[in-house]
Amino acid sequence: MPPVPELVEVEYYRRLAALALGRTIERVEVADPWLLRPVAPASVARTLAGRRLLGARRRGKLLVIDTDGPALGLRFGMTGALTFGDRRAVDRLQHGSGSYQERWVRFRLRLVGGGDLALHDPRRLGRVALDPDESSLGPDALAVTLPELRAALVGRGPGPPLKTRLLDQHHLAGLGNLLTDEILFATGLAPDRPTGSLDPEEVRHLHRQLRASVRRALERGGSHTGDLMAERRPGGRCPRDGTELRRQRVGGRTTWWCPAHQR
Repeated sequence: MPPVPELVEVEYYRRLAALALGRTIERVEVADPWLLRPVAPASVARTLAGRRLLGARRRGKLLVIDTDGPALGLRFGMTGALTFGDRRAVDRLQHGSGSYQERWVRFRLRLVGGGDLALHDPRRLGRVALDPDESSLGPDALAVTLPELRAALVGRGPGPPLKTRLLDQHHLAGLGNLLTDEILFATGLAPDRPTGSLDPEEVRHLHRQLRASVRRALERGGSHTGDLMAERRPGGRCPRDGTELRRQRVGGRTTWWCPAHQR
């Protein structure tokens, strides 16, 4: 069961949205104005009607659909998913119901010639914006360079816990709870380790494993497919050395890690 949408799930949504490129928006349907606040639905509908879809790109967990007018930004919250006609990029999300219901379609682009792109969100935690502000987001975790990662880890004094910083979308965009735990498991770094304690070789290793772990999740089918996933439970054991995993709150998130090889 996929988790809340992280970078991997939103990348699947981006690929699905790319199938609609070149199409023209006939009309916009806003079933739930809550997702657009504080912008009026009628204003968004007028602005997007007649616009052509030109590009689909992603910055962390933000999906941006470029048009020949303003860009459309979609954030998916905990249970948001994108559909294109009867196609779905993700079958089920952890906090979703596991079923598709028309009453949970909050926002829809009807396309000329038939078909639609729709935001389906049972818990109404997604957001829709025109020309979304991307300036507050750090570099995308899938494309982050080593110098960018070094800069993201810099802080005053010893720095915050490593997991806290990796989850901070202002410093590095796209990682959620599961991907972060998987990356740290693969890297052998403890989640509560201060960022300032990492030496240059550890940062290089973290960079390699971060990129590799995200790519593996993309290839396997979601951010829930990591090696640690099946053992995220009381009594769960490290797939690498058999040590019982430790459950801890780090950065306000439930964290599972191996106290033997993660240091």
